This record gives sequence, structure tokens and C-alpha cells, in this order.
Amino acid sequence: MSGFFPNSYTYVPLIGSCAKMGCIDSGRECHAQATKNGVDSVLQVQNSLIHMYACCGRVQVARVLFDGMLSRDLVSWNSIIDGYMGVGELSVAHQLFDEMPERNLVTWNVMISGYLKGRNPGYAMKLFREMGRLGLRGNARTMVCVATACGRSGRLKEGRSVHGSVVRMLVRSSLILDTALIDMYCKCRRVEVARRVFERMGERNLVSWNAMILGHCIRGSPEDGLSLFDGMVGVGKMKGGVESGESPRLLPDEVTFIGVLCACARAELLAEGRSHFKQMTDVFGVKPNYGHFWCMANLLANVGLVGEAEEFLRSMAKFDEDTSCESLLWASLLGLCRFKRDVYLGERIAKLLVDMDPKNPTCYQFLLIIYAVSAQWENVSGVQKLMKERKLGVTPGSSLVDLKNIVHNFKVSNKGQEGIEAVNLMMDELAHRFRLPSSDLGLSSAGQKES
Repeated sequence: MSGFFPNSYTYVPLIGSCAKMGCIDSGRECHAQATKNGVDSVLQVQNSLIHMYACCGRVQVARVLFDGMLSRDLVSWNSIIDGYMGVGELSVAHQLFDEMPERNLVTWNVMISGYLKGRNPGYAMKLFREMGRLGLRGNARTMVCVATACGRSGRLKEGRSVHGSVVRMLVRSSLILDTALIDMYCKCRRVEVARRVFERMGERNLVSWNAMILGHCIRGSPEDGLSLFDGMVGVGKMKGGVESGESPRLLPDEVTFIGVLCACARAELLAEGRSHFKQMTDVFGVKPNYGHFWCMANLLANVGLVGEAEEFLRSMAKFDEDTSCESLLWASLLGLCRFKRDVYLGERIAKLLVDMDPKNPTCYQFLLIIYAVSAQWENVSGVQKLMKERKLGVTPGSSLVDLKNIVHNFKVSNKGQEGIEAVNLMMDELAHRFRLPSSDLGLSSAGQKES
């Protein structure tokens, strides 16, 4: 970048573009030019620089700028708080939130969405309630975050209240908001209500279809989920009356087929499961991952083909040449524990790993998964307590929360719903190690952005 820029207004959009593209080098060059031309102390330029560095993950640089400001406005505070939320430093962000001289709706949305992304939906809801007590009304962005938080924490009563607030506030219906409500009702096991929201949608995309298909396949009627899938890809006419005539064709992705194969496993539809797995690879070109193999293995085991189920897990390497020996070992051990109930062997190996590397959280996660697939919830709690005592955090992973239902619902025990929340932790690590897609239906990753 070269040349002289006569005033500060030229820099603000340039720095904003660097933030949007995540281009730290160009952002630094803008910063240098602003300093050279004596406009780096202008409030708008400083705010843009803080936002740019925060967006590029350089929150410490943003903090130096923030601390050096002679005057600040709401944009300054919101930008630095959003920066800390973006890198997962929630406690620092909350400390700044408490120190703010004033707040606006953007501030509350930054905090609520930050706690949601930080996998703490309960605190996101707490902030929303606090916001309401202060007489502040949310907007569509707030409602999307809160509906998602209700779904992730299974808070149906509060989710209904949020839906009611959306109606009372006459918030304009949108693709992202409707999808969040569908996902929330499905996660709270009210698939029929989710279906009513889905049917009223004027516009749908793959994320909204996936939310509804997963809801039916995992928590509702598997047959309805498979029928909905046929309608989405344009196979015949819609069954169930969502719309008449031929449905527009929409290409499914990995998440879609997690739901479809899970439905086949739940309903013990072996021929359909084999057909859909083949269709996934041969027709739609979707590369199967561990989640798909796990669903198919459960289907095979459910119809009595235990040996083939184990062999199916081991066949992952044929589809993915990058599959590591470690991943295949995990697959074999989990299959052994799940299908042949040989938990003792898996437990012995996991404990040996813990003894060999007591400071490695992954070894404990392996033990947790072994106990989870065998529904030994007291042992799950014991390992979690041990990890807490040894100050070992939860290994971060890509969440496929719905996979816990695959483990839990396929008759691994007769304990009903006991311990279902504990499986979230175990399945996060399983998802991380086998690169599963996110079942939170990653609204942002699907290209949906709120205007």
C-alpha cells in the first residue's frame, strides 16, 4: 500500500475490508499508514483497528490499542469484548462487560452469542433473562442465539417462551430464525411442532431441510424422515403433505446422510441402509466419515450381523486412504465394546493409556467413551471427577451431539434416559477424533448471515 491518504475517513473502510477478509498483513500496513499520517488517534480509526485485530485473532494487540485510547465509545467496548469472545476468553470478556459504563443491544448479543459459541448455553440463557429484567427487547439475532441455546440445553419451556416472544414482538420471519426454531424443537423432542414451523417456511435451504430430516430420523419417526429426504432430493412426490407436486431437487451433504442412515438403523431397514450408503457415495459424491460408518455398523448389529458390523468399521480405510492406524484402532475397540459387550477389554486398554500418560486428557476421554457406550454412568462421573481433580480440561472437538442418541437409543442398556447428558462430553471427543460433521447445523457455516 502506498500513497498519502488525506483524512481518517479513507482508512475506516480499508481497515474494515482487512477485518472482513481476515488479512492481517494488509491491516498492519493500513495501521502503519494511519500512524504515519497522524490519524491513528482518531476514534473511528482506532475502533476499526481494534475490530480488525480482533477479527484476525490478534486480540492482545487489540487490547493494547483499547487500553491506550483517551476516549472510548460503545463501539470500542463491543469490539474488544467480541474479540475476547472470538478467541474463547469468556472470563476476560465478561470482566470488560461488567466494567462498561453503558451497554446496548449489540453488547448483549455479543455476550449471548459468545457464551453460546463457548459451549455454555446455560449462561447465554442467564444473560438473556437478565437482559429482559432490565426491560431490553432482543432482535432477530438475539432470538436465533437464544433458541439455539434452548435446543442445546434441552430447555423446552424456555424455548416455547422464546417462540412466543418472536410472535408477540412481530419479529420478521427469516430463514435463519425459522431454522433455529426447528432445531430447537427437534432437540427438545417436539418434532411435530418443528414440522409445523417447517411447513410454514416460505424459503428453505439445505440447513433447514437437514434440521427437519435429523429431527425425524433421530428423535421422531424414521419413516417420516426418510420420506422427507426423498422429497428434498426430488424422488417422487412428497409424502406427508409438505407440498404438492414434485419438490425442487436439493443436493444432500454429510449431515443429511447421518440422519438418513440413523433412521435406517432405528427402523432396522437393512436393504434401505445399504442402498442409501451406496447412493451417498455413487450418486451424490459424499465421502463417508466415521459417523456414517458408525450408523451402518449399528444397523448391521441391530439385525444380528455383528461380525459384519465390526468388519464395516474396519473397512473405513478403503474409503479414506488418510485414515490413521489410531483411528482404525479406536473403531475396532469401540465396535468391540458396543457390539460384543466386551467392555472389560476396552476398559483395560483405556486404563493402561491413562497410567502411561496421566496428564493427557485424550486418554481419559477414551475411558469416558468406553463407559458411555456401555451405559456405566457412575464410572463416567468418577472419571469426570478425577479429571477435575487433576485439572484436566475437556478436549475440544467438533460437536456431533446427535451421535449420542445413536449410542444411547440403540439398546445399549435398559436404563431409559439416565445419563444422556453425560454422553455429550464423550461424543464430542469421538466426533473430534473421527472428523464428524457438526450437528448443531452450523448456521453460520452454511452461509447464512443475519443482515
